[in-house]
Amino acid sequence: MADGGGGVLAGLRRGAGYTQVTFVAEFAREAARLCIDASVSVRQLRRWESESPPPLPHPGQQAVLEAMFGLPLADMGFVVPSHRRTFAGGIGDDEEVRRRAFVTGPGAIAAAAILPNRHGPRIGASDVAAFRAGLVDLYAVDHRSGGIPAKARAQQLEQRITRALSGSVYTSRVGRDLQTMVCEIACHRAWFGYDGGPPEEARAACMEAMMAAQLIDDPLLQVRALNTLSLLSVDAGRMWEAASAIEGAYRLAHQAGAGPTVHLVISLREASAAGQAGDLPGARRALSRAMSYQGRTDTDPDVPRWARFAGPVEVDYATAAYHATEGQPARAVPFLRSAVAGLGGGYTRNTAWYRARLAQTLLHASEVEEACHEMTGVLDACGGVSSARLRSRLRDFGRSAVRVDAPAARDVVERIREATREGDR
Repeated sequence: MADGGGGVLAGLRRGAGYTQVTFVAEFAREAARLCIDASVSVRQLRRWESESPPPLPHPGQQAVLEAMFGLPLADMGFVVPSHRRTFAGGIGDDEEVRRRAFVTGPGAIAAAAILPNRHGPRIGASDVAAFRAGLVDLYAVDHRSGGIPAKARAQQLEQRITRALSGSVYTSRVGRDLQTMVCEIACHRAWFGYDGGPPEEARAACMEAMMAAQLIDDPLLQVRALNTLSLLSVDAGRMWEAASAIEGAYRLAHQAGAGPTVHLVISLREASAAGQAGDLPGARRALSRAMSYQGRTDTDPDVPRWARFAGPVEVDYATAAYHATEGQPARAVPFLRSAVAGLGGGYTRNTAWYRARLAQTLLHASEVEEACHEMTGVLDACGGVSSARLRSRLRDFGRSAVRVDAPAARDVVERIREATREGDR
């Protein structure tokens, strides 16, 4: 598509709502989010848009441009040599699913030292390891059984660690480890509340987690809490708050030198928030950014446990959500199928969640028999999952299916009524 010269890029820029000045500023922000050392001036942008053929951007500029527009550089009017060409399928390809402050000083924390006048049991490294094992187990409970039982387990563990902090004797290192775990549990409770409700408890846990992360000076735990806050804000219709949480997460991740996996999680949250707000260009840019990060996750040396879920499955799921939001459920279906197929063992809740979304999307695409087949599989498998969000998704399917005059739909609607009644008891 080089025939149009720089006019193609100018049209893309104007279509995205940028002036030349605001485009240069957004280019700088995008480069910072992608951790790429690249910039562009208004003068250079004018050359790209006025000359035919326009001067070829250097590789760093190419990566930023492709992330901003979700298009290969060759589709922006540039003549690109073969070794610099990127795959042209992109998000919209419907052939096959492609792969794509409070900073504590020494001794500032009250529990940071062994105090000679304190009495109580001594807490050491073995105790910390036992608490940590309980914390890791929360992930398994959540994946297997959902947020409601996981939240109860988290509250019990939090009480045990809080008692240790309040009534035991320990070194400064052990004290910091315990406080970090209390912060991680607050992050867990925020997510479990998002999955299982009620939303006001989830929001309170989110705020608690952010404060605790500030107290121990852990920016990545702040990022985790902000990611969950963005989800809660979208559900509450507070789109401006979701956007602020995402921008704050990007800023903290950049300051902390976080790798591509953490940035991938943030970009997925951004895509979800933009889609829910009806900002399809913003959602597409965020998905392009997510694909860029996902392509670099294999070089990530140190991924926090809470971010390890992010990968091709979540990118597929987010891409499907994008197509569903733009009113093209048939294009969403192959991405959802790929996401369901890519989930490994132990993800019972997510498998049920994703398959329920697939069933709902098939129904919207008028594939009634296949939709009911998928939903029957969900109902067969989700008996041990306790998740308010999953029940809500089942009810949504039931409300849509009840309008379909087909025996399979009537059977599934009745099973959904039974399943959700039992779950509400």
